[in-house]
Amino acid sequence: MPNCKTVIPYHGTPQQEEELKKVIEAHKGQAGATMPVLQAAQEIFGYLPEEVQIMIAEGLDIPLSEVYGVASFYAQFSLNPKGKYQISLCLGTACYVKGAGDILNELETKLGIKAGGITPDGKFSLDACRCIGACGLAPVMMINDQVYGRLTPDQIGPILAQYQ
Repeated sequence: MPNCKTVIPYHGTPQQEEELKKVIEAHKGQAGATMPVLQAAQEIFGYLPEEVQIMIAEGLDIPLSEVYGVASFYAQFSLNPKGKYQISLCLGTACYVKGAGDILNELETKLGIKAGGITPDGKFSLDACRCIGACGLAPVMMINDQVYGRLTPDQIGPILAQYQ
C-alpha cells in the first residue's frame, strides 16, 4: 500500500516517564518552557512519540497542538524512533546531481522502508537531509558517525551488510 509506514509501538519505561515528570515540574509555569522540556524529552526517550507529547502538554497545561507545532517545526526533534544504525543520505544539490536519488531508491529497496522510516526490527532508520557538509564526496551518506562518499547504488548492499 502506498504511503504506509511501519508504526513502532511506544515503549517508554516508568523510569523514563518519571524523569520526564521531574523535568516538567521544574519548568511548569515558566514562559518558554516548551522548548527545554521537549529537548529533555528527546534526550530521555530518543524521540518524541505522541504519548510523550501528550504528557508534556498535560504537564505544562498547554495545548497539544502547541507541543506538536514546536516538535514538528525544529529539525533537532524527531517524531519517529531512530534505529540502532541511523542512515542519513544527503539530497543536497551536489549529491543529487551526482546520483543521490538512485542511492535513496537502493536504500529504500534494500531496507524495505521509505525515508523517515525505521525497519521493523529497529536496526536501521533512514533519513534524507539537505547537506552533510561533504560536497566534494558527493553523493554522501552517513551511518551513525561513519561517512560514505562517492557512492554508487551497487555499493549499498555491501555497506549495509557490514551492519548486519
